[in-house]
Amino acid sequence: MREFIERMRKEGQVIDVHDSCSTDMQMAKMACKTDKLLFFHNISGARAVMNVTATRRAISIALGIEDHEIVQNLAGVTYEGTVVESGKLMMQRPDLSRIPVLKHYPKDAGKYITAGIVFSQYCGVENASIHRMLVLDKRRVSARLVEGRHTHLMLGKALADGKKLPIAVTIGTHPAVTFACCTRVPEGKELSYAAELLGGEITVKRCSNGVLVPEAEIVLEGFIGAERADEGPFVDITGTYDPVRQEPIIKFTGMYLKPEFIYHGILPGGNEHKMLMGVPYEPKIFRAVAGVTKVKNVVLTKGGCGYLHAVIQIKKSTQGDAKNAIMAAFAAHTSLKHVVIVDEDINPEEPEEVEYAIATRVSGNQDIMVITGVRGSSLDPCQLEDGTNVKVGVDATMVMGREEDFRRATW
Repeated sequence: MREFIERMRKEGQVIDVHDSCSTDMQMAKMACKTDKLLFFHNISGARAVMNVTATRRAISIALGIEDHEIVQNLAGVTYEGTVVESGKLMMQRPDLSRIPVLKHYPKDAGKYITAGIVFSQYCGVENASIHRMLVLDKRRVSARLVEGRHTHLMLGKALADGKKLPIAVTIGTHPAVTFACCTRVPEGKELSYAAELLGGEITVKRCSNGVLVPEAEIVLEGFIGAERADEGPFVDITGTYDPVRQEPIIKFTGMYLKPEFIYHGILPGGNEHKMLMGVPYEPKIFRAVAGVTKVKNVVLTKGGCGYLHAVIQIKKSTQGDAKNAIMAAFAAHTSLKHVVIVDEDINPEEPEEVEYAIATRVSGNQDIMVITGVRGSSLDPCQLEDGTNVKVGVDATMVMGREEDFRRATW
């Protein structure tokens, strides 16, 4: 991660903060005022970064892919990078009070680890994903494990066998690894995908509980058992508070800190959160839409919380292509709520361009699809009690055969 920070610095994308800052909402307030990487040098003697990948440009630098080529390149990945094991990681007694964990908003339940990647292993299967973790004391956190996701399923299997799930949490990991672990990949392929993003190979070390982890500023190892505790309130991707739930407790048994370590915190509901939630899904939607029409680009918009709204740019070959693209997008990313399909002359990253397409190319009686009673996102405040929602698709493309009626004048 340190090499990445220096690359960002060369691009003028780092703000160094040398004044002492508080972890109690002060750092969070500063992070919401800029998209540049904030490097805090004096957090009670520790160091921390925020907004590590808060822009597409930052993700471009992390992945080594030009901004406008990210979606198309990632749509063709193979998840076949090489994972090289290199020894064991030596641990010390865990003490979370040594880490500058942040409280972000006034009603938060407490201090939350927000950029921790949870690596887990059970019965030969590995997984890696980010889970928010509420700090309970020096050795324990309560982690939000979304029902049906892989970590939740692995924990269920371990508990059914009368065992605990061994895990390790990395904080301050290379952002390409973080990106890979935010992506839905084939089972157990997170590290292989990270290796592919890093040029073909990644080196990992084995924790004493058997879990493999990549290089990181901070590593915490431990186990998840049957014990639960309150988790929440917590501000999630929509900027609204998630409710209090009973969630599994992680008990840490070891801790590794690099000399002069750098803590990484993601601002909940901030642009880094939106980038890491949305951009990894764009290639999946791209591949799905490519199965029904020629797709040019996919953008999960910041205004849509990086997760709920997609703008998809296509080149139609038949009049019904846009509606087929809408259905393919909803199938690929079930949390999508609204999808807008635009032509090649509309930049999907520019909200005014998209609004223009809606204003001039949409007839409400025939270009809007409304789908009721379907699964939506649990993060959407509009979700009904039964877990269903309403999805809307908008065909904001020109009518084929009448393109000259819609084209804008140019010089």
